[in-house]
Amino acid sequence: MTSTGTGIRLDAPAPGWAIDADVVVVGSGVAGLTAALRCTAAGLATVVVTKARLDDGSTRWAQGGIAAALGEGDTPEQHLDDTLVAGAGLCDEDAVRLLVTEGPDAVRRLIATGAHFDTDDSGAISLTREGGHHRRRIAHAGGDATGAEISRALVEAVRTQAVRTIENALVLDLLKDGHGRTAGITLHVMGEGQHDGVGAVHAPAVVLATGGMGQVFSATTNPSVSTGDGVALALRAGAEISDLEFVQFHPTVLFLGADSEGQQPLVSEAVRGEGAHLVDAAGTRFMLGQHELAELAPRDIVAKAITRQMQAQGAEHMYLDARHFGAGMWEQRFPTILAACRSHGIDPVTEPIPVAPAAHYASGGIRTDLRGRTTVPGLYACGEVACTGVHGANRLASNSLLEGLVFAENIAADILANPGGPTPTQVQGKAVAADPLDGPVPLLDPAARIRIQRIMTNGAGVLRSAASLAEAAARLEEIHADERKAAVPGVEAWETTNLLLVARVLVAAAAAREETRGCHWREDRPDRDDTDWRRHLVVRITPGRSLDIRPTTSATFPPTVAATPLEP
Repeated sequence: MTSTGTGIRLDAPAPGWAIDADVVVVGSGVAGLTAALRCTAAGLATVVVTKARLDDGSTRWAQGGIAAALGEGDTPEQHLDDTLVAGAGLCDEDAVRLLVTEGPDAVRRLIATGAHFDTDDSGAISLTREGGHHRRRIAHAGGDATGAEISRALVEAVRTQAVRTIENALVLDLLKDGHGRTAGITLHVMGEGQHDGVGAVHAPAVVLATGGMGQVFSATTNPSVSTGDGVALALRAGAEISDLEFVQFHPTVLFLGADSEGQQPLVSEAVRGEGAHLVDAAGTRFMLGQHELAELAPRDIVAKAITRQMQAQGAEHMYLDARHFGAGMWEQRFPTILAACRSHGIDPVTEPIPVAPAAHYASGGIRTDLRGRTTVPGLYACGEVACTGVHGANRLASNSLLEGLVFAENIAADILANPGGPTPTQVQGKAVAADPLDGPVPLLDPAARIRIQRIMTNGAGVLRSAASLAEAAARLEEIHADERKAAVPGVEAWETTNLLLVARVLVAAAAAREETRGCHWREDRPDRDDTDWRRHLVVRITPGRSLDIRPTTSATFPPTVAATPLEP
């Protein structure tokens, strides 16, 4: 049975131009470009749509590296065990097993594509440790510029293969045919792209690889383009979203002041992996005795410990002390971080680095199966926008790039094996946004963006409670009511409207999960409750435009067969 969608879409002009393809990939990070390259190599007419330039997504900001069992003595089984522990009982074990088993070969194929990783004197790939890993299995490039190198290699391959790309384009909504199946997307090209204004790409397969939603919070490591556009599109299209309450706050983000907003410089976990210590203003290490791995405990544990220490001491930040590295190691191993710190007047060679947690990675997103299929026929998702079940309640460090690689390859394989759906020529002229009864969502004034971000940071940040979440929900609903004061269609209004939708779903899920698990920390529910809550929350928008939140029966996701329509 096909999904009928929600009957809603963004308020936007009708498409003024259209192109046809076999596959349209939205996003140009490791997940999107890998999927596009595999589809192109198989002879499919593939179009890549990206919000900025090809290399402007989250991938190029990834410092630490990519995790895979590549080292001597390491095994996929050990990688699986570490991932399951970090996921706090909510990982889908089949998804994790797929990741760790196919991961090493996926990394080797990435190297064959042209990515260059750091090597030791023998020519073997250099491996380091990060939080939650019991072995050195993190491959890195350029010291702390792994994402930039992976992005460079993939962008170069895309250009070499002449994959058709549309840059500076914001995706708006999913197109469907009369049977409720994916038929393409609408998008808006911003100024410097190949087309002007709102248009459409008609294709029977759409791959969402739009990245994260970190901009829903005041302070984040995410770039400005990470406004939750893919999750918002999927919700409007009737797809199921899961685990959105599990937002990972990176423990060590360079503290630039209590009023700093937007993207903040990340201080990679790999710095702690190489031996840096977390200390308070007196120089006392506070992670000792809190976890067997101390500073290398999973990120949720470290972020909570830092936050608790800040509260106990009335401090705005803690410190990361790596002065013992010396100038040589800093310059060779962490040149990007060194430069970022020095640009803000801090020299890690001679002084501790002020750090505090900030929004980093969304473990939840559009629910998929092992082939990247969502609950909408023909719609796929991979990378941070997807919820594959790999991360559970908390992502293990450096599993994200690997997840993008592995699941993108599986998506390409599924599209090739099951092309299904109408051909692009059959789709043209017959696709509709959402469904025949669709209606536009009034757009928010872009000025509401800062209000949304502050509400989320205060009420749904690292510290959460029933009271804080209720307050956040009420204030978000006030903004939602202001939709009647519709803004003029445009990029900032569309982004702000997407952020509000994602924020409302996140807060609703966080309020519903009455326990502490992984990176979801409820002060009023401090204990993990496996009896009632070792399960996922699945969210959809009903045709009546309300949120429907339902728990799964276990930690294993149900199949992603097309969702049946919900009653209004």
